[in-house]
Amino acid sequence: MSFRSPSLLARRILAATAIAAAAGAVLPATANADVTPTTLVNGVLSTVGGCQTPSRDAILACTRFETLTTQFPVVLDLNPFGTNIVALGAGLFPNGTMRPVLESRMQATLQVAHRYPLSPIIVSGGVPQNEITESRAMRDWLIGHGIPAFRITEEYTSRSTVENARNTNAILAQRGATSAVVVTSPDHLQRAMVDFRVAVGGRIPIAGVVAP
Repeated sequence: MSFRSPSLLARRILAATAIAAAAGAVLPATANADVTPTTLVNGVLSTVGGCQTPSRDAILACTRFETLTTQFPVVLDLNPFGTNIVALGAGLFPNGTMRPVLESRMQATLQVAHRYPLSPIIVSGGVPQNEITESRAMRDWLIGHGIPAFRITEEYTSRSTVENARNTNAILAQRGATSAVVVTSPDHLQRAMVDFRVAVGGRIPIAGVVAP
């Protein structure tokens, strides 16, 4: 379905808001959930609101209406087993250590991983420095901060956000993931969610968490 009509898009957004309000009235808060108007509206937009679709135009239009937030998406509470946490890499220093931007992404990933200990983690990034890929640096950082190695899958070939999305989608499809939550920087998240939503072709919902 196209989102070229402003009136149609407005109706979709209003409908998403109404559905989210209704869901908030019946969805009990759990020990894990960030159940807020923002996460509820984002959750509806990521599914019936129009972002879960094979249409790139619809994805672009819908994603612009989401509010980027550090709050945890409700999809993690709906199915923590099937929802994968996907941390996106960033360029390493020449000696193979992480730059501050990537450390920030890892801190945010760690927070989500601790809150949802049943959710698998994918670290995605393949540009090596000193024979160390971004994914390996990310994996080692998470293990060093208490995350068990068995939870972490490395996607170590990507050299761009589009490749992050395509290559990670192959892993998600292979393991039958029901959804994914992308964790990355504020100026990167919207574009990343678009690329991931295009890559999955509407098969599963994609949500996001901002690394502050």
